[in-house]
Amino acid sequence: MNSSIVSIGLANPGTPIAQSEISNFMQLAHGLNAEESRKLSFLYKMSGIDFRHSVLQDFQKSDYKDFEFFPANETLSPFPGTKSRMEVFQKHAPDLAAEAAMSCLEKVGVAANEITHLILVSCTGMVAPGVELQLIERLGLDQTVERYCIHFMGCYAAFTGLKLADKILRAEPEARVLVVTVELCTLHFQQEFTEDNVLANSLFGDGAAAALVQNDSQGLKIQSYLSQVLWEGKQDMAWAIGDFGFEMKLSKYIPGLLDQGVRKLNELFEMKFGLSQIRNFAIHPGGKQILQKVQEAFGLPDEINTHAREVLRKFGNMSSSTILFLLHRMLHAEEIQGDILAMGFGPGLTLETLHLKKR
Repeated sequence: MNSSIVSIGLANPGTPIAQSEISNFMQLAHGLNAEESRKLSFLYKMSGIDFRHSVLQDFQKSDYKDFEFFPANETLSPFPGTKSRMEVFQKHAPDLAAEAAMSCLEKVGVAANEITHLILVSCTGMVAPGVELQLIERLGLDQTVERYCIHFMGCYAAFTGLKLADKILRAEPEARVLVVTVELCTLHFQQEFTEDNVLANSLFGDGAAAALVQNDSQGLKIQSYLSQVLWEGKQDMAWAIGDFGFEMKLSKYIPGLLDQGVRKLNELFEMKFGLSQIRNFAIHPGGKQILQKVQEAFGLPDEINTHAREVLRKFGNMSSSTILFLLHRMLHAEEIQGDILAMGFGPGLTLETLHLKKR
């Protein structure tokens, strides 16, 4: 019996913030003139994103005098350092992660003390004692639960968590593994008006997701997986800890690099997954152009990205949590049956794939 993702729970902080409101904040925070503001507004309109969530309410404020996290002045000085951002992560991440986890378990009637392994995934915050320990307390997990943390792997990190869950179940068939991702991407807003920052600021939102993985005949059965590194893009996507939060290197060339890289992998994917026989794809909605380029590289019809575009539209890119938001939709979509090939991308430029089968 294969391991399966039998339930997925989701959580987002606050209420949805319109992309247009975030655009207004960015124009104010960057101190843009009328021409620069017009260009930024156009970029946000063309992003494929209508709403995002954030633990920071400042992003929906139209006057800097009302800011609560960022300094209430035109220059946002002194700009919040990494310490103050991690304090916000420490305050909000456990609650959000617990909300997603409780939703996941309640859907299938699994008691918290039945969980044998806990995998915590996040690339937007780290603290010790960690969120995983706080989850044990908040959820009422058994104190003997085995726990693992996956940090700083970026948008593909949930794939790593699911693969680890699968390997645990191969070794311990009776295990019940809870994979919890929590990403507070908006904590890391960067004020400097650079191409990398403008692109990152336009895409990322906050969210958490939890997946219960166990040996089961139902759900999304994990068939196989494959990792690839597209070395040509190693300088185009990166993630570093800076003095003012975590700094994202996000080149405009990434969609093109993925297009070229994926085309080279068609033969390998055919051998590994039987690519030509797969009709369902879960492509990480890292951005509108990424979805389009990967779709074109595989020669796929436009409708394969229907669910991915909807996740992007409602939530933006929530880093590692995003793929679970997409798989949640596909798990509950009646028209999705049979094989699913999931793909995620991250620093490296890394491509992770996961072959699933829905029963």
